[in-house]
Amino acid sequence: MTLAPLLITTFQPWRAHQQANTSDELVATLAKQSRLPSNSVLLRQVPVSFDIAPIRIISEIYRVRPGAVICCGMAENRSYLSLEQQATCAHRRLQTKVDLPALLEGTVLSQISHDAGRYVCNHLYYKVLENVSAAQPPVGVIFAHIPALSADSTPFVLNDFCKIAANLNQMCCDRASGLYG
Repeated sequence: MTLAPLLITTFQPWRAHQQANTSDELVATLAKQSRLPSNSVLLRQVPVSFDIAPIRIISEIYRVRPGAVICCGMAENRSYLSLEQQATCAHRRLQTKVDLPALLEGTVLSQISHDAGRYVCNHLYYKVLENVSAAQPPVGVIFAHIPALSADSTPFVLNDFCKIAANLNQMCCDRASGLYG
């Protein structure tokens, strides 16, 4: 059985003091080490723009037709890899249909967050969740906030991301495992 693609997206750096975006560094490192699932399709360096980011990623979803999407962003002030449960727009809230606790099985430096922020990450997540809400077959969408990486945390964050991607792939392969619920 052929797995549907797993689309993984990252952002460009957006602040003057940033040399790189940790989400992009993490995905680039894992790709170089061939540690991402073999069905991964990468969309890296998406502009940090309320208008452009959703258009680029939603267009790629239509082009690639993934079984799941991992949108990645940087969270400089967090010390854990965070999977976002929800995104908000005005007073509306959309939640991922992916079973996040199941995705975190086997991770050590990751947690579920209920606050995707108030910037482009939250806006992008909301727009992608809104766009795929009625997709057939269903598309699992998650947003992973990657913390600032240090010598101590990097191996754990890399391993956790690999585990999350593998778990998401498995869920997409076996719909009965509770991906959508």
